[in-house]
Amino acid sequence: MTKVREKKQLSFFWAIVPVFAMILFLGVGYISLNLRAEPMILLSAAVAGIIAYFHGYSWHDILDAIVEKLSKAMPALLILISVGFLIGAWMIGGTIPMMVYYGLKYIDPSYFYVAAFLLTAITATCTGTSWGSAGTIGVALMGVAVGLNLSLPIAAGAILSGAYFGDKCSPLSDSTNLASIAAGSPLYAHIAHLMWTSGSAFLLCCVLYTVIGLNQDIGHIDTPERIVAITTSLESVYNFNLMVVLPPLVVLAGSILRQPTIPVLFLASLIAILCAAMFQGFNLSQICETVIGGFKLSMIPNQEAVALFPSDVSRLLERGGMVAMMNTLVICFCAFALAGTMSVAHSLEIIISVFLKGVKSVFQLILTTIISTILICGITSNGQLSVLLPGEMFKETYKKFGLAPTNLSRTAEDAGTVVEPILPWTAAGVYMATMLGVPTLEYLPYAFLNYTGMIFALIWAATGIGISHLPKRQQEQEA
Repeated sequence: MTKVREKKQLSFFWAIVPVFAMILFLGVGYISLNLRAEPMILLSAAVAGIIAYFHGYSWHDILDAIVEKLSKAMPALLILISVGFLIGAWMIGGTIPMMVYYGLKYIDPSYFYVAAFLLTAITATCTGTSWGSAGTIGVALMGVAVGLNLSLPIAAGAILSGAYFGDKCSPLSDSTNLASIAAGSPLYAHIAHLMWTSGSAFLLCCVLYTVIGLNQDIGHIDTPERIVAITTSLESVYNFNLMVVLPPLVVLAGSILRQPTIPVLFLASLIAILCAAMFQGFNLSQICETVIGGFKLSMIPNQEAVALFPSDVSRLLERGGMVAMMNTLVICFCAFALAGTMSVAHSLEIIISVFLKGVKSVFQLILTTIISTILICGITSNGQLSVLLPGEMFKETYKKFGLAPTNLSRTAEDAGTVVEPILPWTAAGVYMATMLGVPTLEYLPYAFLNYTGMIFALIWAATGIGISHLPKRQQEQEA
């Protein structure tokens, strides 16, 4: 007969030990020794599992909790894989290159900063990647800024703001999907709710970058050679027409009409695949390879033209594919392993109950979420964890306050996703400084969107504007 073990409630000390273990492992392993974050998270999960075991919980209890977390997240994880498929299809079909091409051809020097902001925002929204947008079109725009003798810190701030606005508001973005996963919020509802904070910050950025640009003495200067080289290269490879721009319109229409995400993404991918076959001259084998493993310049028939491409073009085109999403999926599995292991012994509930004892209002709750998210991002140097962990930790608390999950997912993105690139020691901070050629602390004051979203979040929390509540029946159930 199997002996039933007595389950003991954890003290606050044992509940918080896995958190300190995570800080230690990530601080020493990930930051100091430059090890990958995933094994560090799994070690933290192992610590949580050992503590749960010695408090009466079996391995099956732990495994069931992990599986439960992953089962709830599986629809959004499937979206991440679909996004990789779609980006590959858009790349080989010419959709992304066409947007970049026309964006670069029409830049007015007097409105450069606001144009850079809007162009990277559009690119990031359509591609779902802030790093890719800043590392491709952002690099090209910095070349324009150099040619026009403009302020490089302001240009870098505008590019960064645009890239992260698009990243936050794109249904293709991994961080946007992760935020909705962690908080239990529907993807499109999360994006719509972001408009209260990110949308307000977007309008403010448009005004600020326009005013700054108009107040600088900028004369007419011919388009820099780098932009000519990029547009010429894209023109030599792709056949641009109205059909090629149809896929993003399908995604936009699907977002507005709130249609199921995955079917919309695959419909947009199918149209892009047809464009690749009909207009771009790629065969079925190349298309299949691209949607799985990403687009490669070696697929282009005219290799003589490829040899003349500037390096910016290779960074722009060689991306996409389902395999490119594997790193994000792996860190998701590891993070949910930690969350599931901690939840089996109710560690998160114990920590939050102590941490939130002084929180009596919605404003205090959102302020606490912002501070916690920034601390997690600063300690772990990982924007994905800073979105995943607060979503898991604060989920039930938001319900008890009668708040919809969209408030939590929005706040996690306002303080997690966009803060990472303005911290000099994070991976995103180092990457952006390297790509844009401007030190993090120099572009920080001009990356308006990366901190004004938090300010608007606190304003709306204090006034009650833009705060979404649960239906009354669900509030009564939570109470």
